[in-house]
Amino acid sequence: MVHLAEEVFIRKFQPNDIDSCRSLWRELVEWHRMLYEDSTIGREYPETYFDKHLSTVGENHLWVAVLASKVVGLIGLILREKEGEVEPLIVDQAHRHKGIGTKLINTVVIEAQKIGLNSLSIKPVLRNLEAMQFFNKQGFKSIGQIELYVNFSEKHKKKSLELFGLPFDF
Repeated sequence: MVHLAEEVFIRKFQPNDIDSCRSLWRELVEWHRMLYEDSTIGREYPETYFDKHLSTVGENHLWVAVLASKVVGLIGLILREKEGEVEPLIVDQAHRHKGIGTKLINTVVIEAQKIGLNSLSIKPVLRNLEAMQFFNKQGFKSIGQIELYVNFSEKHKKKSLELFGLPFDF
């Protein structure tokens, strides 16, 4: 991990962060497009999905990472009774591997514990091995649910994965 010369601080989302957060959301979608080799993911204006997420989650459950007055990361917490879900976690590509994601995750873990949640989940895409390794390191080690689907496009099939002795593509 490379350390930053300036300190990153985490704070609650503010309305004037919206353009920065939309850009981060677009960056996340672009990453998913690359992982899945599918330029249609997120449609033409994926940043508008941030607006929908914001209206669903609310400003009180979003935090941003700020470095030198610039928003470089975003994390959200979706509440469902006594369970929480991290969605999204985005760090600007130029600022990854510097501890910002860890600070964002720690912020949400502390908030989840403070409000008395029974569990906290996250749903990374399986093809994002780097994210899987990061979340595992952050303590996300229990598997609670797996989403299975039929893929009608051969171009999206990747390596095989064996789980409980059963073969899967991802």
